[in-house]
Amino acid sequence: MSDVATTARGPSYGDVARAAERIRGAAHRTPVLTSRTADARTGGQLFFKAENLQRAGAFKFRGAYNAIAALPEDARRRGVIAYSSGNHAQAIALAARLLGVPATIVMPLDAPAMKVAATRDYGAEIVTYDRYTQDREALGRAIAAERSLSLIPPYDHPDVIAGQGTLALELIEETGPLDILVTCLGGGGQLAGCALAAAELMPRARVYGVEPEAGNDGQRSFREGRIVRIPVPQTIADGAQTTHLGDHTFPIIARHVTDVLTVSDAQLVETMRFFAERMKLVVEPTGCLAAASVLGGLLDVRDLRVGIVISGGNVDLASFARLVAG
Repeated sequence: MSDVATTARGPSYGDVARAAERIRGAAHRTPVLTSRTADARTGGQLFFKAENLQRAGAFKFRGAYNAIAALPEDARRRGVIAYSSGNHAQAIALAARLLGVPATIVMPLDAPAMKVAATRDYGAEIVTYDRYTQDREALGRAIAAERSLSLIPPYDHPDVIAGQGTLALELIEETGPLDILVTCLGGGGQLAGCALAAAELMPRARVYGVEPEAGNDGQRSFREGRIVRIPVPQTIADGAQTTHLGDHTFPIIARHVTDVLTVSDAQLVETMRFFAERMKLVVEPTGCLAAASVLGGLLDVRDLRVGIVISGGNVDLASFARLVAG
């Protein structure tokens, strides 16, 4: 059962460690990959945490499973609801199926077709909305209240944050201490969870989040010391089309993160192409955010050990082919 005190104060590294035990055997312990080409290009020693090979195709499964598994039994019987453009939707749907919990997912009308299909195939009920005219959070809260469902948002939830942090815990267990850890940034669940793990296990490391140039609310929030809200950004990184950081994620990011960087859609496409050509990996645009910042030279990583999160691989194959072909 979730600890009410934990929810009130926000998650800690202890919650990440407990999440690792809770998801053990359900989530994949994804591989850590290396590339001599990437090392030669950057001058660093790069370690890629391949969450594109996670169940449901993205790191989101960790937080989704942890959050549902932590619910009281009566809440599980009633069911859960989430809102998501795709990866959290799939993760909640799969985790709910594995745990025998009914799931309802609020998804935008323009969500990638493959993500909608996968969510439905996992057995979830889908409710659609217009992301440019409707508030998904308000819609999710309304349905949750009407049906007495437990709302599990995509990032601003202590158990979700703790679950996402398990990927950094695994990475550090495999590589040992790193000089730099770089993660993708949308609403901040991944960055916050990984920052908690890094602060505990390698406190001297620098931690960076990376988001699309068109959606730099996280960078502005970090640098201005307050949560900045923006319109829905126009970017190919659909998993990072968030408009603001969360009440739980922002304080952790403000406390433990070194900086927030941004990359262009063109840099994301170039990184998708690198992964496909050099490492034989299918990575979605959002999953390329962290790597794009390092491969693009935004960080000087010469002679440093660098952990990079590949957050997901759920991309429509026709879109993937069009983007990488140029």
